Amino acid sequence: RKRLAKLHAKLADTRTDFLHKLSTQLIRENQTIVLEDLNVSGMVRNRKLSRAISDLGWRTFRTFLEAKSEKYGRDFRVIDRWEPTSKTCSCCGFKIGKLDLSIREWICLNCGTSHDRDINAATNILVAGGLSETLNGRGGSIRLSQDSSTQRSVNPPEFKQLSIFDWLE
Repeated sequence: RKRLAKLHAKLADTRTDFLHKLSTQLIRENQTIVLEDLNVSGMVRNRKLSRAISDLGWRTFRTFLEAKSEKYGRDFRVIDRWEPTSKTCSCCGFKIGKLDLSIREWICLNCGTSHDRDINAATNILVAGGLSETLNGRGGSIRLSQDSSTQRSVNPPEFKQLSIFDWLE
């Protein structure tokens, strides 16, 4: 029992260490972090994905990002889970109807643009988080408020769209 307990403790420490290093790296490299609020408790009910989702420690990762963004003075935003990020065209804003999870690529019926579901969702998460970076007229200067007394106009640079899987490689 003691050997098994040590093994579990080592595994938990390794995961926590990885999450600390990843969150620190993301906060140091980026001025703004935008996350999508996910229904993790509902996702865990899926028997095929429950272990993989539980092992990732998404809530811990979000907590680390929130704390470190406050510590380093970075902007941290969370968008609503009901925002249709993967079903909205990032070029024209057209929303398609029901989209099964098995469909990974789709073509917009309005503008004809081909979209990868994950990349399109990442672009829409940035836009929903207040970062205008698409080419459809939502670009340009945005106003960010550091506090209520000072505001500055910023032209956003080209943003990298990263997922957790990019950091695992």
